[in-house]
Amino acid sequence: MFCKTLANRTRYEIIRILADKPRNVKEICKKTGFEQSRVSHNLKKLEKCGFVSSVHKGKNRIYSLDREYILPILKNIDKYIEKYQKRLKVCHLKLKM
Repeated sequence: MFCKTLANRTRYEIIRILADKPRNVKEICKKTGFEQSRVSHNLKKLEKCGFVSSVHKGKNRIYSLDREYILPILKNIDKYIEKYQKRLKVCHLKLKM
């Protein structure tokens, strides 16, 4: 379930945006360009799985990432992606020679 959640492009982009700071649905929509219904639907799934939590602030619901557990995982994913991209570049250069 964990990997399936991160494999979804919409949810992954929402997680990335929330890694910076807590936001409401409107802010997430503006950053992603996704429709409100798409963002809300995926936020519900992320909240159900424990990736994000929310609090009411006035008329808005503010969503935040579980920084204690999810943020370190995202950092490790970033390290892996960086390493993988370097390998692809090296491989590509070797193929051209």
